Amino acid sequence: MSSRPRPAFTRAYSFGIVTGVLFLMAWAGQFFFQLMVVEQDAAAHAQAFAWSDFWPRFLSSTLENWQSEFLQLVWQTAGLSLLLFWGSSQSKESDERVERKLDLLLRERGLEPTEVDAVVRGELDGRLNQR
Repeated sequence: MSSRPRPAFTRAYSFGIVTGVLFLMAWAGQFFFQLMVVEQDAAAHAQAFAWSDFWPRFLSSTLENWQSEFLQLVWQTAGLSLLLFWGSSQSKESDERVERKLDLLLRERGLEPTEVDAVVRGELDGRLNQR
């Protein structure tokens, strides 16, 4: 157990709170602008504003917006995961670069990277065989 005191709610969840406030502000903005559009449409057709005309349009535009955002989010997470899994050029380049840095550090300390690899593989094989 950690001896550190638990942070205050606002500090512990500040990112979520800020995201929630921004979401509510954006949704309120969409509400008011959609309200203005429906009022203008009603006035252009010489009709009275009706909430029964507003809510279907507002909810429809909200769900269309959310659908677009969730589709984008799903593609970014699933697509990037697949590219990483398949070994895209970006992920391979990063692994090779880290490997070169480790080899350089090992050589600076007088160790041969292939010998260290053999030791690491041997320790891992021993641990796996013990299970």
